[in-house]
Amino acid sequence: MFVVRRLPPTTEAQLAARYDTELNPTDETCPLERLIAAASEFDAIVPTVVDDVPAAVFAAAPLRVRIVANFGVGFDRIALDAARSRGVVVTNTPGVLTEDTADLAMMLLLAAARRASEAERELRAGEWQGWRPTHMLGTRVNGATLGIVGFGRIGAAVARRAYRGFGMRVLFVNPSDPDASAVADAAAERCDSLEALLAQADFVSLHAPARPDTRRLLDASRIDLMRPGAILVNTARGDLIDERALATALESGALAAAGLDVFEREPVVSERLLMLRNVVLLPHIGSATTSSRVAMGARVLSNLDAFFRGQAPPDRVA
Repeated sequence: MFVVRRLPPTTEAQLAARYDTELNPTDETCPLERLIAAASEFDAIVPTVVDDVPAAVFAAAPLRVRIVANFGVGFDRIALDAARSRGVVVTNTPGVLTEDTADLAMMLLLAAARRASEAERELRAGEWQGWRPTHMLGTRVNGATLGIVGFGRIGAAVARRAYRGFGMRVLFVNPSDPDASAVADAAAERCDSLEALLAQADFVSLHAPARPDTRRLLDASRIDLMRPGAILVNTARGDLIDERALATALESGALAAAGLDVFEREPVVSERLLMLRNVVLLPHIGSATTSSRVAMGARVLSNLDAFFRGQAPPDRVA
């Protein structure tokens, strides 16, 4: 078992107890050369959502690895076609981070709307001059319209919070038929197109997967369709947004604010975004609770245990 980077101590202990495991004590992803070598030395590789597992790994000769058990939901950094062609199983860890990521999306939405990080920076810098009627005026959330792009588990969880907690009208787009009970639970309304949703929403929250067809889903032309003063939140994947176009819209005031937990070139963040006062920036912490991370580790173990017992892994994606 080759573990690409540090995992929660509970997960590492369980892996080491069950398998002959090589852990990574540095908490940094390993070089590609080491990953290719690991594919020849180990039966299983455990990467995370931010680790690249390109086709070169599956071209290793001889190829020993039989399963790549991803720690996280997203698997866009794994060369699935190459894995399939060499008979390597790939799994992920869905479901267990839904509630925490949805909480964070709502936190970003609220923080961006009420200018929370901007206000805190002012206070910490000693610049606050006391209460006054026109100070730090933000956007009301209660009763506003929220557009959700991607009505899967997390999108539905955000919709439920928005509707039941803040009385928001919820619109959504989704490429497939969503869970009917989740739609009903948030009184959500399906839009015919992303363009129609953007034209109506006061807030837009992204929950789509990263695929070639969703890269820069919100490009300059679609950002221009958003309502004046709208607010954009992204807790899904950074490359869903054209960050240059977003920065331009935020600089001009066309968009009131944004809340971002993910970025196009992680861990590099656009200098333009860093300079803006009307954007809340977080370092990809959507699932960063002890509960979620330990549960993700448990799903990795479940997939590995099933596979090595000769059973179908519960979370197989390839």
